[in-house]
Order: sequence, then structure tokens, then C-alpha cells
Amino acid sequence: MKIKDIEFKNNLLLAPMAGVTDVAFRSICVDYGADAGVTEMISAKALSYGNKKTEDLLKTAPNEKIKIVQIFGSEPDIMAEICASDYLKKFDIIDINMGCPAPKIVNNGEGSFLMTQIDLAEEIISKCVRATDKPITIKFRSGYDSDHINAIEFAKMCERAGASAITVHGRTRTQMYSGNVDLDIIKSVKDSVKIPVIASGDVVDRESYLRTLEYTHCDAVMIGRGSLGRPYVFEEVRGKETSANKYDIIVRHISMLESLYPKSFVSGHIRKHLLWYLKGEPNATDLKKFVSTEPDLQIVLEKLREFFAYKKV
Repeated sequence: MKIKDIEFKNNLLLAPMAGVTDVAFRSICVDYGADAGVTEMISAKALSYGNKKTEDLLKTAPNEKIKIVQIFGSEPDIMAEICASDYLKKFDIIDINMGCPAPKIVNNGEGSFLMTQIDLAEEIISKCVRATDKPITIKFRSGYDSDHINAIEFAKMCERAGASAITVHGRTRTQMYSGNVDLDIIKSVKDSVKIPVIASGDVVDRESYLRTLEYTHCDAVMIGRGSLGRPYVFEEVRGKETSANKYDIIVRHISMLESLYPKSFVSGHIRKHLLWYLKGEPNATDLKKFVSTEPDLQIVLEKLREFFAYKKV
């Protein structure tokens, strides 16, 4: 797949996930075969105010050869201003979130709510496209609810407004992450536009990856929840045998975060990742409780080292 002149080797991307796709996790996923990871959602308005916590989400890793930032907002001029700003200068692609189903985002008129405001969404995209030479891509859902499945209309609007590529998650906003992804709507979107289409939703292993690609004929696949605790999934879906050791991954994850952020932040942030790394591991119930409650991260790491010693995934 090519987005403008940017070429993707494996046609695999790590999806943006708030509170999850930190710079270290993205870096690890890239090493396992993701062409790129997308940052956590970045509020354009918060950046326009110079919010320090929001700026911290813009950190990137040296091995991220294709850098993709995702921004969100509902004010066209502010969105365009941020696209043209120095904040996003180091990024190769700017993705606009028009699919987030979180109530806080939707109630603020952002994310997937914009699927109900197609004229406003088009104005945002058009102004952002005019504000920068970087490719603008859009991530959205099949529709707002089952009575308003408008992904095809929305995709055509994105193309008309100048988007260089789109990502479609095959669920409605009201579904959140429940039920099965609708591959039919993703396939229909792919058939309706000429720009690259990336499929998103329910890709967790090689079987689901191949089924998604073969059925939808999309140009690439984006993996989100299927990567939680399993960054090596990008190796697995390509049919590669992985020799990953989860403890080594955990140490790298923590070490990189600690090189960039205060230890107090890392200690709190990493807990959910540790629980994902432990998910599915036999005899890990007591360890999960320990990881959740022990305040000293070094003690937690020692327990994890003992648990994962010589263990391959």
C-alpha cells in the first residue's frame, strides 16, 4: 500500500488506542512487523492551548520510520491550525479520528458523532488537507447506529474532501466493541472509493487477518485490541514463527517509558499493560493481583522475571 508517496511494506498498522499506544508499545510493535503505530488520540484544542500532557503524547521512537499522529476535534479552523503547526512537523501522516465511540468524546461533538454531521466532517477534512502537504487520513465506523449505516457515503465524502486514505472499523458507534465486526460494510466501502482503504476490527490472529484481507480486498489491516499484551501478533499474522519472551518485552516497554517520562507516571501507566501481558498465562491469578497492588515496580519486575524465566510465547 502507498499513501501518497509513503510505502507500507507489510500493510499492517497498530491502531490508535487511548491510554494504550504509548511510544514504547508502538516501538515494540514496529519491531515485530507493524509498518507503523498510530499515536493515542491527540486533542487539537488541547494542543492549541499548549497543554503539556497532550504534548507528551507526541513523543516518537527512532525505529518509527513512518510516523502517524491521530488528532481529534470538531472545530475546522483549530484542526487545520494544528495540522499546519510545528507540533506535527515530525509526523509523516496525520489521521483524523471520526470513529471514537467513547461517551466523553461523542457528547462533545467529536469522534463518531461527526458521522452524523457529514457537512461539518467534510469541512474539517477539506481545511486540514489545505493546511498541510502531509497526507490526511480518516478513521471512522460503519455508522452511528444500526439505523444510520452511512460508511459508504462517508467514505465518498472523505475522498471528495481530499483524504489520502481511510480506515473503517466495521461496527457502529452504539455497538462500541460488542458483537462481530461487519466485513460486508468494509468490503462495500473498499468497492466504493479509489483511495486506499484499511480494514479495522477483530483481527487477532493469522486466521482472522487472512479472512479480513481475502473478503474485503482492503489495502491494509489495522490491529488494535488483538495486540494487547501480544505485540508479536504482527509477526504471527504474517505466518512468522516468533521467539518472543514476554519478560524481555516488558523490560523494554518499561525501560523506554522511564527514559521519557517520570517514574511515577510509568508505575501507574504500565499496570494495565502488565495485566495484558499476563492474560492467558496459566497459574497467573495470584501474580495478577500482586502486579495490581504492589507499589514498587522493581519488586513487580523481579516477580515477573521469575514467572517468565525461559518461557517463550
